[in-house]
Formats: sequence, C-alpha cells, structure tokens
Amino acid sequence: MHSNPDPIPEIELDLLLAAKREAAEGVVVLTLRRPAGAPLPAWEPGAHLDLLLRPDLVRQYSLCGDPADRTELQVAVLREADGRGGSAYVHDELPVGATVRVRGPRNHFALLPASRYLFIAGGIGITPLVPMIAAAEEAGADWRLVYGGRSRASMAFRSELRDRYGERVSIHPQDETGLLDLPALLAEPDPERLVYCCGPEPLLAAVEANCGHWPSGALRVERFAPKTFDEPARRESFEVELAQSGRTLEVPPGSSILQVVEEAGIPVLSSCQEGTCGTCETAVLSGVPEHRDSLLTEEEQAANDTMMICVSRSCSARLVLDL
Repeated sequence: MHSNPDPIPEIELDLLLAAKREAAEGVVVLTLRRPAGAPLPAWEPGAHLDLLLRPDLVRQYSLCGDPADRTELQVAVLREADGRGGSAYVHDELPVGATVRVRGPRNHFALLPASRYLFIAGGIGITPLVPMIAAAEEAGADWRLVYGGRSRASMAFRSELRDRYGERVSIHPQDETGLLDLPALLAEPDPERLVYCCGPEPLLAAVEANCGHWPSGALRVERFAPKTFDEPARRESFEVELAQSGRTLEVPPGSSILQVVEEAGIPVLSSCQEGTCGTCETAVLSGVPEHRDSLLTEEEQAANDTMMICVSRSCSARLVLDL
C-alpha cells in the first residue's frame, strides 16, 4: 500500500521501446531504454511508471525488471477487454522502435524490511511482486509466493519464477485448482511476517477480510482499480485555501478539488483521476479531509496530513492545502 513518497526524484523522459515480447496469453512486456544509452533513473521494488501514450492516454504500470540494471525499464501490460483504451493501444499500436514518454518512477507500494514475507498475486498483479521477491531473496528473508490466475497460459513470469525459486513459488490456475484457499493461507497471524498482495479487487477484498485478525500494518496491497465508496460525508460545498497561491476556492458537490484547482489556473501533477496512482498527493495543513483514495493505509488516512485531491473531499467546511 502507500508509504511515504519515494525520495527518488520523479522525472519525465522520452524513451525508446527497445523490445516487446509476449510473456503470457494477453500480456506483453515492454523494455524501455534511453536512445543514447545513458543511465535511467533509480527505482525500488513496488515502483510504477506513467506511460504518456497520447495526450489523452496516460497509464500506470508496475516496474517488473531488475532495479540494479540502470540500462532499461520493464513493464508488463495486460490486454483488458473492458479497459479504457490504454492496454489495447500498447498491444496493437505501439511498435518496437517507437518513442514513449514516461514519468516517474513513483512508489506507493514499497517493500518494507521484514524477516518473513508472504506474497499473494492474482493475474497481472504478479508484476510488482517480481522485483520484491528478488529483493527478499537477496536480503536472506524467509518468503513464499502464492500466485493465482485464470489459467497457466495467462500467468506471466510463471515459468521463470518456478525455475528460479522452486517450491517457494506455488502456482494456482483457477481452471485447475479453483480459487486460492485464503482462509487456510492466512489462518495463523505471524507478527514477524508482512503480507504483500496485488491483483483484481475481489482478491484484494478477500485478502483484507482474511487478514482482519493479523497485526495492524501486516498487510500491504496495491490496487489497479479504485475501491467503491458511498456518497461523500459532506454533500454541500466546501472551501479550499491554497497556502502557496494565496487563493481560496469553492469546491461544489459535483466537482473534485483537482478540477477546481486546475480551472483556477493552478498547475497540479495528476494522472489516474481515480485515487490509485498517487500523482496528485497533496499535503494538508489544516482541516479534516474525507479520504476516498485507494492508496493510503488506515493509519496514514487517520493522520490527515496528506490527501489525493482527484477523489478525496472534505469533512470540514474548509481545508488548507500546500498548493
């Protein structure tokens, strides 16, 4: 889940799509390099990259290569039949040799130090876990991966992981073994173990439910799609004071803070517009935000010192933001 924003500076670069290979049924891995071969920005397991495919098409993909290799960045992209066009563009229209503008890296799913880890992946959710597993192995930690997918053919990196790590990787194609047995897997809380999970929302919700009796903070998840929320707590307008800009703006019920700030001509970095990527994270100086993102942990939300202004709103009549 979310940790403090990565200290590695975020940059924007034009990279060369050096290779594009099929990693599984419906999954391609893109290898991106600098045209002149200069070193790429550093990143850590759990980081993701924005691909600016077109001005109206920005998508986030987890980095799945080797953080020690500064010559290339790799992301895996699942073709989503019901997606919004990003994956279809990558699969069908983006040729090897093309220039791809990228922004990042950004990390809201950092691998925290632990003596033991349980990694749970569902489908394309394996991508951020691949470099995490390598880091856990290098650190000498005790770890295990439980990897579920629709079928063996659809599960990217399945063979590589089994070949490299053997029995610590357990593969569970749903058409052969059914759904993961999460109640058994998570029955015994382990205060020394961190659980990292990434995949579709039903898997994440089930893992969260089965980790309810684990120590607070033991579970870390990353969502590719936003959680669903009830109606906002505050249905009327609220004010947002922008400390840096010296402006006070009114946010009506039908608009987001991000929309209102941008309409006022104040530039803010944003990307997903749905509270999953963390690009628009903003410091809260005063007031009580209503968190409607899918990134911050319960503890981080309770601190009320930062918020995602693309989706989150206000419980108080006024918020003061560091903008």
